[in-house]
Amino acid sequence: MTLQSNLAFSMHTAGPKLAGKTADLCDKYIGDSASNVTEVKVLPSVFRCYGGNKTFHGPAYTVKCYECNTLVRKALEGPGEGRVLVVDGGASMKCALVGDALAELGVKNGWKGVVVNGPIRDSEAMSKMSLGVKALATHPLKSNKNAADQGQTQVEVDMQGVKVVPGDWVYADWDGILVSKKELA
Repeated sequence: MTLQSNLAFSMHTAGPKLAGKTADLCDKYIGDSASNVTEVKVLPSVFRCYGGNKTFHGPAYTVKCYECNTLVRKALEGPGEGRVLVVDGGASMKCALVGDALAELGVKNGWKGVVVNGPIRDSEAMSKMSLGVKALATHPLKSNKNAADQGQTQVEVDMQGVKVVPGDWVYADWDGILVSKKELA
């Protein structure tokens, strides 16, 4: 790959420009690890990048579910309107909550990204899509579609100890994920 084509590839896969890199946003709004700032929170560094867009941001739409992705599908079938789907799967590692078919719905319907507190699958296909995807890991098994408890939408979720409420702003890139009560400039 030539330098020029490599640069074009990087620009294509970088995704939409953030208000700043997450590291720069931390410097501006939080300071250092001794800070008591609560308006901007940093999710633990356990989420890995899987989507084609490595940087993404937008207001949160939340789903809380456990080993059942019915409400994840329902959300991604609807208009994304530049939002980020934040899925609290309870950190269960028994099955995937998002696969390539759901990711394609996200791209088609205008979602900026998906953050999953659990695994995804079809990671190779997702890596080529214009969608930001962050998750704990991959798992080849699909979720149970017939669970008695399908979960809830637009409720407070717990993402590895960090609370996210509908409408919070989510900022993600290679370095991590931030959550803010307001849009950051």
